[in-house]
Amino acid sequence: MKTDTIAAIASGLTHAGIGIIRISGECAIEITDRIFRMKDKKLKDQKSHTVHYGFIYDEEVQLDEVIVVLMRGPKSFTAEDVVEIQCHGGPWIMKRILEAVIKNGARIAEPGEFTKRAFLNGRIDLSQAEAVMSLIQSQNNFAQKASMDQLKGNVSGKIKELREKILYEIAFIEAALDDPEHISLDGYSDKLMDILNPIIEQVAELIRTADNGKMLSEGIKTVILGKPNAGKSSLLNQLVGEDRAIVTDIEGTTRDVLEETIRLNGISLRLIDTAGIRDTDDKIEQIGVEKAKEQAHKADLIIYVVDSSKQLDENDKQIMEILKGKKSLILMNKIDLTANITSDELEKLTDCPVICISAKEGTGISQLEKAIEDMFDVGSIGKEQQITITNVRHKTALMEAEESLLMVRESMEMGMTEDLFTIDLMNAYEALGRIIGESVEDDLVNEIFSKFCMGK
Repeated sequence: MKTDTIAAIASGLTHAGIGIIRISGECAIEITDRIFRMKDKKLKDQKSHTVHYGFIYDEEVQLDEVIVVLMRGPKSFTAEDVVEIQCHGGPWIMKRILEAVIKNGARIAEPGEFTKRAFLNGRIDLSQAEAVMSLIQSQNNFAQKASMDQLKGNVSGKIKELREKILYEIAFIEAALDDPEHISLDGYSDKLMDILNPIIEQVAELIRTADNGKMLSEGIKTVILGKPNAGKSSLLNQLVGEDRAIVTDIEGTTRDVLEETIRLNGISLRLIDTAGIRDTDDKIEQIGVEKAKEQAHKADLIIYVVDSSKQLDENDKQIMEILKGKKSLILMNKIDLTANITSDELEKLTDCPVICISAKEGTGISQLEKAIEDMFDVGSIGKEQQITITNVRHKTALMEAEESLLMVRESMEMGMTEDLFTIDLMNAYEALGRIIGESVEDDLVNEIFSKFCMGK
């Protein structure tokens, strides 16, 4: 593990009231003392978690008036000595102070290296380190809460609990095989089955939260489908609150995919307006229709906009086929015109909730928002809930652990000997360990932290 001293600009490299240069490592205090001048004292003589006023110098040139925060290891984020220089927030002055720090013995930190050191020094585990990045990237209440829960250790706590139970059984089997005179395995399979089934169910429950958790944290991919001129672009404009999509009376105006993100009571909706679905000889429009279908197959939610003033036709039947097996809402649009179809008919044909709206006038939009909230249980965000998995890497490891545990159960049902159980139990133990950073390859660790921003 590297023990040299690292430094980076930890605040945004832009004009702001305050800029922060972070230094971490065994020489952090010594390096700071070379460039930081206070009245009649040195930083090395000060207590941890104290704040000091003074000036930064590059040799004899005074660079800035600053506040310096001192945090001695192991009670710091990296578990090393950490100094943070709070200067005036101009890009040029931050770079000059960082240059002075580097000149006096530090090196530029790699992306994510401060958090990586926190992990390597045992300050946090790998799932908590990944939660730091998730928190930085969070764009809604759910993502923020899920990241904070993981940072506080709710995922790692559960994983450690499951691993302890598995490890105990591995140790028991190994001990019994080594000392059969004093430790008996008679009837052990039945006992292990009673222990194993709840573990398998808990792992399965964590896996079940993964898809929904990832979707809610990254945003619900919401595709707006319908025939040409059904009102899809008008709906997008209403939800976004501005004219983002071109709206005309000419059929086929929308030819490509248009995406916008909106916030809805704690979650994000990634709204995607698509070309109207219909049979056409226009080559460009055909490409737009195919793109619309592709987006629909990848969608978390489909909003099917129907022009209630027109009869349903073969194009509507195509769209209804796409809805099968997907979370969907039907919007019966243009209710300000004479209707040629009823909401009851649409509900019977699609088996989906139907909401009457006028995208042009904005009527029914609040009912649509309420339906989405109910469908994704938005009201429960912020309340104490079960652990939610939002990381694909964690889900993959859980699935590997589940597979190994199911193989143990299958071995027991087939009456195999206990020594064979330990192989799959150990595989499950190691798979779970990869979530919190035990038994992980250095390349994986480096890849994870390379995605972090500089200074974190």
